[in-house]
Order: sequence, then structure tokens, then C-alpha cells
Amino acid sequence: MTPKHPNVKVELTGQNGNAFVILGLCKQAAQEYGLEKTEVDAFIEEATSGDYDHLLQTAIHWFDVQ
Repeated sequence: MTPKHPNVKVELTGQNGNAFVILGLCKQAAQEYGLEKTEVDAFIEEATSGDYDHLLQTAIHWFDVQ
């Protein structure tokens, strides 16, 4: 499956597995890549609409997660 934004790379390997850390890393990568605020907000809304597994699946669906 190709992510929605394949050029946005998020390094999660070796990071703290805390949901807030993961959300922050994704948000930072999206902003650094230049995604519009509305797009970043849409990711955050979707990612936080479920449990921890949903957060991870959303990150994988949106970005190139390593």
C-alpha cells in the first residue's frame, strides 16, 4: 500500500512508543515537508480518533514510516 504522502518520512524505529511522541514526530515531519496546516490537522484528527493501534495504522496510511 502506498501512503497518502510517500515523501514524508517518519522514523519511528528506536523511538519511545508513547502515542504523544509518535503523534509529535508525524506532525513535525509533515510540517517540515510543507504540508498545509489543514492537512496536518486532518491527520491529527484521524490519528487521535481511535486507540494506539489506530494511531499507528493512520501514520502508516499517511506517511512513509520507518
